[in-house]
Amino acid sequence: MNKEIAVIMAAGLGSRMRPLTDTTPKPLVKVRGKSMIETIIDGLIKRGINEIYVVVGYLKEQFVSLLDRYPQIQLIENPDYLVKNNISSVYAARDVIRVADCFICEADLVVSDASIFLADLPESCYYGKMVSGYSQDWVFDLSDGYISRVGKGGIDTYNMVGISYFKQKDAQVLISAIEQAYAVETNKNLYWDEVVDRNLDKLRLRIHPVESHQIIEIDTMEELAIVNDQ
Repeated sequence: MNKEIAVIMAAGLGSRMRPLTDTTPKPLVKVRGKSMIETIIDGLIKRGINEIYVVVGYLKEQFVSLLDRYPQIQLIENPDYLVKNNISSVYAARDVIRVADCFICEADLVVSDASIFLADLPESCYYGKMVSGYSQDWVFDLSDGYISRVGKGGIDTYNMVGISYFKQKDAQVLISAIEQAYAVETNKNLYWDEVVDRNLDKLRLRIHPVESHQIIEIDTMEELAIVNDQ
């Protein structure tokens, strides 16, 4: 088995959860007594991953406390988080992503079933949940079992849940494409997944299905209250 690492993107402002995130970065907001990011970290450690890189920006000093509890963690600073989209977080972690099989995770997720990280993943993939009918969120189109489009809006298809896994050969292709895109100033507002979409002719990505209850994305104070009351 190849070496595996993980990158967790935690640099954003979490502006949709203000005023709570005026003083607390969204990934450190507690849900059912545990911070969101720790539900991800614990799952990755359960898989046996001993190198976890957390990309920080907004209120970065608050993430230092994680280092005391998790010796597996290292912090990477994203200096561009205020002026560029999340492509900047993948760019900031480019030197570690390209050297191993790598999970890339959003940090504002609640993983309620850590077993999702124990899956056998023989190929690069995005985790996805099937949604019936129309979805306006980020979705995947498939062709012959491989992802043929990553974008917003789709019918009866898998929705993005914020976790992906790149085998090293695909990670190297991804980072090369990220570096090329990042060098163009007009690309500053790109989501990194848009770079993936532009390079699907070079990447072979499958879907790893998960159920809605296994992983929850919380975007608003209302959603936080609902989950905490469950």
